[in-house]
Amino acid sequence: MVEIGEPMVRYCPLFDKHRGIKEFNEATIRENMEYRIGKFGMCTGNREHRMRDFLSFGISEIMSLAMKNGKLDAVVLAADGCGTVVLDDPEVIQGLGGRMSGLVETEPIPELIEKIGRERLLDPDTAAMDAFGGVHKAFAMRYGKVGVTLVSPKEAAEIRDAFGDNVVIFAVHTTGVTEEEANGLFDFCDVITSCASLPIRRIAERRALLQAGTKVPVYAATETGAEIMMAKLRELGKEPDNVLEISPDPLI
Repeated sequence: MVEIGEPMVRYCPLFDKHRGIKEFNEATIRENMEYRIGKFGMCTGNREHRMRDFLSFGISEIMSLAMKNGKLDAVVLAADGCGTVVLDDPEVIQGLGGRMSGLVETEPIPELIEKIGRERLLDPDTAAMDAFGGVHKAFAMRYGKVGVTLVSPKEAAEIRDAFGDNVVIFAVHTTGVTEEEANGLFDFCDVITSCASLPIRRIAERRALLQAGTKVPVYAATETGAEIMMAKLRELGKEPDNVLEISPDPLI
């Protein structure tokens, strides 16, 4: 680790549940990152790339089930050591996406790329991150229905305009989005994670078709998103939620 910044969010119920972290500060952030490096080799040549479900209702879990059910043929996501990558194995989708927080940039990790396959990376030489380019690559690889994770409403709009309903768009890492950006995500995405976003929660009250989870909820913004989310709820034996409980603090 080179630098640990000042956290915008002090508490997250998911980190409390899974790691016992009561407050984000320099010490707990450092310990958590060291834990990830040691546990599954994050950002190292020892990176594990296969995994079963981690969260009950995370985006990678939802996408993995959609793959198993034939609702998606491939998923485009950003992974440490790979950048944008096209995947069609549910356990690899979970392995690369399930335990990864917001990734801004990465660099190639040859050992991991060899496991995944260079042909699946958008750019194996630089590990570039570009969701639009990844979706384009997925269709060039002859996949039919493609899921993609992204952060930017601008990128979501571009992908929707270019590829239409052949793409299922999952908005992730939404903490800090503006009201305008949050509305943009609801305009163009199918499934949206709330993270620690106050605007996402506010807009979801009137625009979400379905809610799953009461602490860090996931929302369906389209019928397609609702169908995919309902499949996961049925697998878990749960019903949709309509209330909010303990949230990240502060919501921003």
